[in-house]
Amino acid sequence: MSAAAGTNTAAEPGLPIASGRETGRELWRLSRGHRARLAAIGALGVGGAGFGLTFPLVTGYLVDRVQTGTADLGVVLTVTAVMVAAAVVGAVGSAVTIVLATRTYHTILAVLRERLVGRAMTLPQHRVERAGTGDLISRSSDDVTTVADAAPAVIGAVTTTVFTIIVSLAGLVALDWPYAAAFVVTLPIYVVGMRWYLRTGPQVYRAERAAMSARAQQIVESQRGYATVIGFGLAEQRHHSVLRASWGVAVQAARARTVQSMFNARLNCAECLSLATVLVTGFLLIQAGSSTIGAATAAMLLVLRLLEPINQLLLVIDVVQSAAASLNRIVGVTAIPDAESSEPGAREPAMTGDASVRIRRVTFRYGSGPRVLDDIDLDIPTGQHLAVVGASGAGKTTLAAVIAGVHPPETGTVTRPERTAVITQEVHVFAGTVRENLTLSAPDASDREIRQALNTTGASAILDLLPDGLETRVGSGGHQLTDAQAQQIALARLLLFHPQLAIFDEATAEAGSTQAGLLDRAAEAALLGRTGLVIAHRLSQAAACDRIVVMEHGRITECGTHDQLLAAAGVYAGLWAAWEAGRNVREVE
Repeated sequence: MSAAAGTNTAAEPGLPIASGRETGRELWRLSRGHRARLAAIGALGVGGAGFGLTFPLVTGYLVDRVQTGTADLGVVLTVTAVMVAAAVVGAVGSAVTIVLATRTYHTILAVLRERLVGRAMTLPQHRVERAGTGDLISRSSDDVTTVADAAPAVIGAVTTTVFTIIVSLAGLVALDWPYAAAFVVTLPIYVVGMRWYLRTGPQVYRAERAAMSARAQQIVESQRGYATVIGFGLAEQRHHSVLRASWGVAVQAARARTVQSMFNARLNCAECLSLATVLVTGFLLIQAGSSTIGAATAAMLLVLRLLEPINQLLLVIDVVQSAAASLNRIVGVTAIPDAESSEPGAREPAMTGDASVRIRRVTFRYGSGPRVLDDIDLDIPTGQHLAVVGASGAGKTTLAAVIAGVHPPETGTVTRPERTAVITQEVHVFAGTVRENLTLSAPDASDREIRQALNTTGASAILDLLPDGLETRVGSGGHQLTDAQAQQIALARLLLFHPQLAIFDEATAEAGSTQAGLLDRAAEAALLGRTGLVIAHRLSQAAACDRIVVMEHGRITECGTHDQLLAAAGVYAGLWAAWEAGRNVREVE
């Protein structure tokens, strides 16, 4: 059963992907309440990195004292003590910085994950179906995992590494500006390498994420259609489909690793040139008497100290690009507006308390295919039960989906009650207890209300067959319910939801089974006192409704009560005669 309420939105070919700017704005909004902590992280990071300057500067000082012959035991011990103290304080500062940053990172990510799941659960079904369920599953699993797994690399780069680079460059300038200038001269090599990577990397990672979505879609379809796959002997075909999709992921992953290797080669080249340039500069300055060996030593140590975090920062861009691609896909879902479309084909709001359905000049088609619904006008007054019958492909299920809001109409308007519920032939039993399955639509329902709903639908006897009653675990890994029992549970769940409009799309299609009569009576009880739309699998269901419409090729061709349609001797009368003849044959058998 699914609840359908609100305004239909225009269908999109796929779920959107946010731009970098949109993702940045979303992350900035999510940082509210954490900005004071982020400021503290910045202060701690700069302070910890500042203590890291102690080692190269003190080493340079010691070299100069050794060269002048003034480095006695006291100087060595003092230098050693300063180095140890700076190392301890710097390590503590870096550790606290990383801990605070990690907590903040995962707190914000948890909020983003919750928003993703919450928005995904409220997306119009037609958006999910047209984009492919695998895409949504990939965003809520693969993409969230990618962002979470990026934490160790990203947090280190954004905290200690960035601060180390900033403080080390400042120290190099303070030591002697020619050394800083010599290092800065080689920065364009890093810039060129980074520009190449930023131009190449994002599209490679987008392709990798898209390949993962395609693989997830193939796996989901194979699992959902398991009975069809086995029944038609399609296991080998589906195996090859999943295998092709998996190879697609492997190919895109190999492309991503190749790009990373080429990027590493550019970084290695820049690193060699940086060291060589500063070394030559130090030689020239010492030769000219403008610098000392100790200063040159300190400059080289500062450059060496700079190269590692710079390489780490640039290398982590690889992880950041992958995480950013995933973040864009996550935010693309969370940023889908709640506001419904006001374009032609949108739902018109019903008056408060009005449980009627009004459809005006509705048309619908799947993609660019032919019209499945063609200029439909239909009214279902409050409290009336309407049955829809017709041959397979006449448009019955599509009409129910449009009324329920699963698919937005191409043109025309649909007015339905806010509280609308749908039960289809394929009822899913969720992994959990019977109580949890029943109260999905009414979390606050009492035991008395639950048992009353079960009694009304004739499902109370199910509890006697279960070892732990309402607390029996059913679904995957639990007690397996029969199809008829699952339908009874769904009908009881509908009663607990108290919808104004109930739509049954062949919801009791246990044709020929011993449970058919029981399910028909349960459905009638569930419809009592509310507006109902029944896509009838058996004409006995249609005959029990207040009014019947016959559909052919996406149009309503007949409308009236059971007796009126029989008297008209049209399509319905022919269907009824065939149904009666078939039922008589079944009774004889």
